[in-house]
Amino acid sequence: GAPNVSTATAVREQHGHDESMHDCAPPDAVVWPQAVEQVQELAALCHRCRVPMVPFGTGTGLEGGVNAVQGGVCFDLSRMDGITELSLEDFSVMVEPGVTRKALNKYLRGTGLWFPVGTVGTGEQQRRAKGGGSGGAGGH
Repeated sequence: GAPNVSTATAVREQHGHDESMHDCAPPDAVVWPQAVEQVQELAALCHRCRVPMVPFGTGTGLEGGVNAVQGGVCFDLSRMDGITELSLEDFSVMVEPGVTRKALNKYLRGTGLWFPVGTVGTGEQQRRAKGGGSGGAGGH
């Protein structure tokens, strides 16, 4: 609905650039899914209609990855900010894509754990992290 979809020029322009040197290339629309099922439904719809999908975290990337050079729909994942599982025994945490490093560290405060800038595991952890978020693009 309306609070979760925007075609306003200012919103589209905000989502059409990051911290890179690339010119703004805004999407045709911005959506804010709040659950995995919504992402799945939107992705299926975009696929059926052959509409490009552009993920958006916080816009701090340096590669121009949020630029919608062929238009499309920007999936702003910032509202998917839940921390769903924490295991102190094996030092792992499961988060939704909108969780920032700062929010994660606030959640971890008092546990003796923290998530520093620029750290991604090796081997299997690194392969799993490449799906996006901090492991994929900086985690600010």
